[in-house]
Amino acid sequence: MPQVYLNGRFMAPEDAQISPMDRGFLFADGIYEVIPAYNGVLFRFEEHLARLERSLAEVDIRNPHSPAQWLALCDELLHHNGDGNLSVYLQITRGAAQKRDHAFPSPAVTPTVFMMTSPIAVPAVDSPDTAVGIKAITLDDIRWARCDIKSVSLLPNSLLRQQAVAAGAAEAILLRDGFVTEGSASNVFVVKGGTIATPPKSHAILGGITRDLVVELCHQHGLALQEREITEMQLRQADEIWITSSTKEVVPVTHLNDAIIGNGQPGPQWKSLARHYVQHKRRLCGLDTPETRD
Repeated sequence: MPQVYLNGRFMAPEDAQISPMDRGFLFADGIYEVIPAYNGVLFRFEEHLARLERSLAEVDIRNPHSPAQWLALCDELLHHNGDGNLSVYLQITRGAAQKRDHAFPSPAVTPTVFMMTSPIAVPAVDSPDTAVGIKAITLDDIRWARCDIKSVSLLPNSLLRQQAVAAGAAEAILLRDGFVTEGSASNVFVVKGGTIATPPKSHAILGGITRDLVVELCHQHGLALQEREITEMQLRQADEIWITSSTKEVVPVTHLNDAIIGNGQPGPQWKSLARHYVQHKRRLCGLDTPETRD
């Protein structure tokens, strides 16, 4: 039976109850993180935890657990749900106050901690020679000015993703003042003339853990990469477009709006990066052997 974690207890999802006075419910006053696990091994756990700590600090929510405590909780939750290939969703809100007030409760209340798992679908990078790409559309970036904070306030992202779905696309690539920021739930890379580019980190994008890993792998394996601004025209004229996220990893975009990108198939730079990505993942998570962690 699936298990979730809420405020110190593991339980069935239907038994989890959160106060309607919780500020996460009333104000979207909370932070979240999604950590993939393969073969029962948390992938890039330290990097995810560092981003969680940063987001909590930016909104002045006390981190309720130490790194060792978070690791123990994530491991136990994975064990309760069968280990394997799962994503761990964890959410920390400011907690439940006695009254609804925009100002933070004083004195501070106890943060609410919720965790759950979800299965991870087989990603495209696992089969680079047979992978197919996705369609994306471009939309204006209507989100707030602090997208670098991984906030649970995701209504603008949801509206943008829904527009993509309604258009028969898998993702919306967002534009602000004529420049690419990111996807509704992903970071963006483009390839032109053999050079890979991705927008630099700023308040306009979330510092993606997978984005950072792709940057690292490009440097390690001699793939030309630039962190720079990307114009809408450069996006439209790209030879290849990729999107990245922790659960989907690196996905090729082969159709943008009504246009074909490249030859309409995942490109050679993506295939090269995909192989490096899978090798890195297998090495870290023991996927080359049948054994799993105790």
